[in-house]
Amino acid sequence: MSAEVLLDGDRLRRRLVDEGPYSALDVVAVTGSTNSDLAAAAARGAADRTVLIAEEQNAGRGRLQRQWISPRGAGLFVSVLLRPGVPPSAVGWMPLIAGVALAETVERTTGVPAVLKWPNDLLLGSGEDWHKGAGILSEAVAGPDGIALVLGMGVNVRQRRDELPTGAGGLPATSLAAEGADVDREAFAADLLGALAEVEGLWRDAGGDVVSTGLLARYRERCRTLGQRVRVELGDGDLHGEAVDIDDTGRLVVRTEAGRTTSVSAGDVVHVRRS
Repeated sequence: MSAEVLLDGDRLRRRLVDEGPYSALDVVAVTGSTNSDLAAAAARGAADRTVLIAEEQNAGRGRLQRQWISPRGAGLFVSVLLRPGVPPSAVGWMPLIAGVALAETVERTTGVPAVLKWPNDLLLGSGEDWHKGAGILSEAVAGPDGIALVLGMGVNVRQRRDELPTGAGGLPATSLAAEGADVDREAFAADLLGALAEVEGLWRDAGGDVVSTGLLARYRERCRTLGQRVRVELGDGDLHGEAVDIDDTGRLVVRTEAGRTTSVSAGDVVHVRRS
């Protein structure tokens, strides 16, 4: 990586708190996990739309408690505490609409093609060559003011190809720099958090309705999983078939070779190359 350039918390607060939609924002040099820190803050009653960014995490995690490698100054490791007040049935949409904000921000600000792998991965690349560039983790937390959501995003920004780890489940990793983008992390953080506030605000104001807001259509447009042959790894076995839709509850709809459709709310998805 090139010379380290650290994030300026004061500048980000001026843009995103003083002049923006967030209530609080902190940048720390190092922590275990920004999601864990905000979950603890949520339980103490921290404000809606509180943001925590870390230059480095030493216990970062993704879905299924997988480790997320978070070296100092190499990426954007950010969590947001949200109290959207949507029905419990809509909460599962949080990582999907965050994915919309992330993919759209990447393409708009860097020009790197970006798509989504259901339910929580950002893929960068083109054609049939897509690698994982970011992960998203949303967790519900009970507190004195009811249920809050802690949304975490880890984006590989500045790593060279030889600095990248193997992704979860063997999915190849990439970064914005490895895809040819020279990214100002601070500007990218501000753009991403602004985009997240836009989509989350639409979702919140509509009571979690992703159809009338157009968020379901925006997700489907970005979802690389749709149209793919997939293997969904479930706790009681694997489901094989073609991913044919994302329904209005955020579930992946898979059609088996026998023609039966099954809706999946959680599971590891592997894109299977057609022979």
